Amino acid sequence: MCAMRKFLLGISFLFSMAVLAVAVLLGPFYARVQHFAADPSAGYHADFYLYVSPDAQRAAQDGKSATLLVQPNNSGSNSDDISVHRKDAWWTTYGRSKVADELGVVLLVPAFGRPAVDWKIYSHALDRDVLTTKRGDLARLDLQLLAMLDRARNSMAGEGIKSDSRVLMQGFSASGMFANRFAALHPDRIKAVAAGSPGGWPIAPRAEWKGEALDYPAGIADLQALTGKPFDLATWRAMPQLLVMGSLDDNDSLDFGDGWDKPAAAQVDRLFGDNPQSRWNHAKLVYESAGANARFLLVPGVGHERKKLQEHTTKFFADVLAGRIPEQQL
Repeated sequence: MCAMRKFLLGISFLFSMAVLAVAVLLGPFYARVQHFAADPSAGYHADFYLYVSPDAQRAAQDGKSATLLVQPNNSGSNSDDISVHRKDAWWTTYGRSKVADELGVVLLVPAFGRPAVDWKIYSHALDRDVLTTKRGDLARLDLQLLAMLDRARNSMAGEGIKSDSRVLMQGFSASGMFANRFAALHPDRIKAVAAGSPGGWPIAPRAEWKGEALDYPAGIADLQALTGKPFDLATWRAMPQLLVMGSLDDNDSLDFGDGWDKPAAAQVDRLFGDNPQSRWNHAKLVYESAGANARFLLVPGVGHERKKLQEHTTKFFADVLAGRIPEQQL
């Protein structure tokens, strides 16, 4: 009986210590994160999370404006159970809250779904289907994200936190594709963007290359037809951009039918190379030819590994916030 009691007490002690450890680890985060439920009447069909860093809170008390950092969600799998994507977005918010703390910004993470039934809609990459689908929950996620940003800024204003209308945006892999493409769609809302390993090909700021039309997402030839807005080259040029990838990264979204239509993928392969590494310098050339305020960084010895690239993105944003990477003077 004594042995059993000691065993149970030991188990109880370990459980209590585990609960305490979780409370210590997550307590400060819980105190600063807010959950916003989907609100179709306000223009967004997915939940989102908002985390206010301590420095952003202190800056607000001093009458300064906070900057938002947007991290598009990327659950890495298809599921028609939206709770799967909400859970992933929550953990993404927790993970990136450390970046928000380091930069002194407010973090926003959407919880967009990525369907299994309509699996070709690669929502987390802001692919072409997102601009053409009739599914209300997944249509025009770029506009839904803008509506989330407006809701977040209004909520923050109600709490005495002023915020910049332009945001920082970062992503890696599919979310890197989202960030890179969103910045092309709405450069007027972006203070700076960092796209890590953006699917093997960042959107080209060109309507054509070597006499061939480059439709979205290879380029911007039909962007106005898809969105009703022309590509804003002047504003896009002024926007600081970081495109970063590991020198060993061979993850190529063009090999899969969800993110790219076959003709578009074949065109990119033919014009710019058949893998992410061979396309890298071509992409850099295209961006330079368009006058982009962009840095292309290839990190030696790194594969498709987000954590090993984050430090470069964080430093880039710190430099932007400190004014060390100014907008181009047009």
